[in-house]
Amino acid sequence: MTQYKTDSIHLSVVSPVYMAENIVAELVRQVKTAVADITDNFEIILVNDASPDRSWDKIVAECAADQRVKGINLSRNFGQHYAITAGLNHSKGDWVVVMDCDLQDRPDEIPNLYRKAQEGWDIVLGQRANRQDMWLKRISSKIFYIIQGYLTDTKIDSSIGTFRIMNSRVVSAYNQIRERDRFFGGLVSWLGFETTTIEIKHSKRFEGKSTYSLRKLLSLSLNAMLSFSDKPLKLTIKLGILTLLTSTVFIIYKIVLNLFFGHTIVGWSSIIASLFFCTGLIITVLGMVGLYVGRIFNETKQRPVYIIKDCMNI
Repeated sequence: MTQYKTDSIHLSVVSPVYMAENIVAELVRQVKTAVADITDNFEIILVNDASPDRSWDKIVAECAADQRVKGINLSRNFGQHYAITAGLNHSKGDWVVVMDCDLQDRPDEIPNLYRKAQEGWDIVLGQRANRQDMWLKRISSKIFYIIQGYLTDTKIDSSIGTFRIMNSRVVSAYNQIRERDRFFGGLVSWLGFETTTIEIKHSKRFEGKSTYSLRKLLSLSLNAMLSFSDKPLKLTIKLGILTLLTSTVFIIYKIVLNLFFGHTIVGWSSIIASLFFCTGLIITVLGMVGLYVGRIFNETKQRPVYIIKDCMNI
């Protein structure tokens, strides 16, 4: 094992790992090369999110070869944002970089993020100038972030992912948040601090394909919506008022037709349709309220955000 001083770590690089057994070694190599001109006092924290392949074995091998590489193995698949949280909780650097493990976030952009941060910024976000993803993923991602931004009352740029650098003050503030529902980008944005963006190059995946399915995206969106905003509840109130006004206008319209024009009010079809509509509306509103109540119930359990099964060099 290569020995280095670790009493004062200047830069931490945190990366959640999933289905990356053939990427880990290359990721570590590229990160070491990229940060060499910044400092020798760095750490690379790889968080294995219970990947079903041999990712953890590869992480262990890298940790054994260099004590600056640190590994965290979660007990089950908690999700990307929980894995990032685990890495940030154990980071010690004055500056902390968060990046994906698939090498679409290019390690050679780390010095550019770092240099921009030295201008006095607390957070520097990497903005992907030319995303190297399939067109369908780019479009679905853009639509996803537009809807999510509207429902959560936050400004979300679909060209910005998790790739960023933050100083230790930001990380310390983030680590104080212990709520179970995790949306990394939203939580960092909520913290405040001086933030800017720079354009970065975006690469194709080193291998394989994204594990973010439509189901996972929808789940992430729901978590973000319920965690950051009560707007859905406000929307249901507006929908209820709109329904009431529409029904009132319709009733007045039918009465006028009957009184002044002699039209007979045919009730069965309109009544049945109205009953179905109102029933569906009530069920929707109750379901929305139930989701929020469920979130409150989960928070009261005070379970840990994640559980560590094994760790190396931590």
